[in-house]
Amino acid sequence: MADELVHYEVQRGIATITLDSPHNRNALSAQLRRELREHLTAAASDDQVRVVVLTHTGTVFCSGMDLKEAAGASAGDQGVNEFPAILEQLWTSPKPVVAALKGPARAGGVGIVAACDIAIAANEATFAFSEVRIGVVPAVISVTVLPRLLPRQAHELFLTGEAFDAQRAVEIGLLNSAVPVDGVDAEVRRYTDMLALGAPTALAATKEMLQQERSTNLGEVFADMLKLSARHFGGPEGQEGIAAFKEKRKPSWVPAD
Repeated sequence: MADELVHYEVQRGIATITLDSPHNRNALSAQLRRELREHLTAAASDDQVRVVVLTHTGTVFCSGMDLKEAAGASAGDQGVNEFPAILEQLWTSPKPVVAALKGPARAGGVGIVAACDIAIAANEATFAFSEVRIGVVPAVISVTVLPRLLPRQAHELFLTGEAFDAQRAVEIGLLNSAVPVDGVDAEVRRYTDMLALGAPTALAATKEMLQQERSTNLGEVFADMLKLSARHFGGPEGQEGIAAFKEKRKPSWVPAD
């Protein structure tokens, strides 16, 4: 649709969600938030989708909350109240989510990057937790950002609001890869091709495992992990994977070339 701000397309098992609101630097307006949630829901529920790519048009990936909409609104009417649901959808998506940035991200946009499983950016991209510089707190995004960042770096960047480049974003754990801008699409494809080799249920279970809080009791942790491992070894995907390995063929879930 011509008036939509977020586009959705599925090809070869890859759902591409594109933020397309360049007039306000892909700010998280009410319409963009609504459409993004709808498309994330569609991707999660579509058995044909194996991987989700979140990308953008224009020169900016996402500038954070729409400040024009926020101006004059009371605490209860702020758009940020809807933002945790978006971050949680990304974080808990059963399909791996890859963020692809060819431009900067600020504030809530960085929270989105952190919520994705894999994040790739152009060398030219910059990032900043700019909230304190406009009198607000990077509270909601801290839920997804802090697990990614080194603690000392998080303190510095949250408190100063200083912009930092893609190379530093890799070094502190926010990004997986920074490449020349004309190499972003190829790098995204490299990751999506690898992710498509994983079994869908096993990928979803692995994501859930990575996000679980673990007991300090080592025996309990081993017991839980043993149940998970044995269940998947004996499950349909595990048995198919073992058979494919023995027969020197690709498992049934691997997309055709």
